Amino acid sequence: MSGTITALKVQKRNPQRVNIYLDGEYAFGLARITVAWLQIGQELSDVKIAQLQAQDSQEVAIQKALHFLDYRPRSSAEVRKNLEKHGFSEEVIAAVFERLERNGLVNDRKFAQTWVDNRSEFRPRGRRLLSMELHQKGLEDETIEAALTELDEEELAYQAALKQARKLRNLPRLEFRRKLFGFLARRGFGYDVIEPLLERVWQDIMNTEDNI
Repeated sequence: MSGTITALKVQKRNPQRVNIYLDGEYAFGLARITVAWLQIGQELSDVKIAQLQAQDSQEVAIQKALHFLDYRPRSSAEVRKNLEKHGFSEEVIAAVFERLERNGLVNDRKFAQTWVDNRSEFRPRGRRLLSMELHQKGLEDETIEAALTELDEEELAYQAALKQARKLRNLPRLEFRRKLFGFLARRGFGYDVIEPLLERVWQDIMNTEDNI
C-alpha cells in the first residue's frame, strides 16, 4: 500500500476524519488529529501506514469511550465491554485505559462511592442490594466493600420506610406492616434491620396523623 500522498480530503459525512489518497487513489481514512503532520507529496511506507492506522484505531476507541462516559459515570468493566463490542483489540483497549486512568476519567473506587451515595440519597437500599448492583457493574469485592464501609443501613431503611409508609397509612396495622416489610426487603434490607423499624414507623405515621 506504500506510496506518495496526492490528496488529503475531509470526509463530508464526518468532518473529524480525513481521506488519504496515495498515487491518485483513495487509500484509507484517518482521524484529523492523526493526519496533523501529513502533507501532500509525503512518502508513506507500509510500516508508516501501519503505525498511522494503529494510532487512528486508538483515537477512534478513545472517542468511543469518551462518548460512552458522557451519559453517566461508568465502571472499568462497562467501558471495556463497550469497546470490545465495537471490535477493538486488547492492545488498543489497554492504550485507551492508560489514557482514561491517567486523566481520572475511569476510577472504580470513585465510581462505586458515587453509586452508593446517589442510591442512598435518591433511592435508599440495603447493603445486599447495593453489593449486587456493583457486582453487576463488574467491580471487585474489595472496591465494593470500601464503598459500603460507612453505610448506615438503619437510617437508610428508616428514610425509605417513612416515605413509603405515607402511601400505606390508611391500611390496617397488620397489612401496613406486611406491605412495608415487603417493600424494604425488595430494597435489599435484611430482617434484622427491617423488623425493629416497623413499629417505629407505624407510630411515627400515627402520631403525624393525630397532629394534623
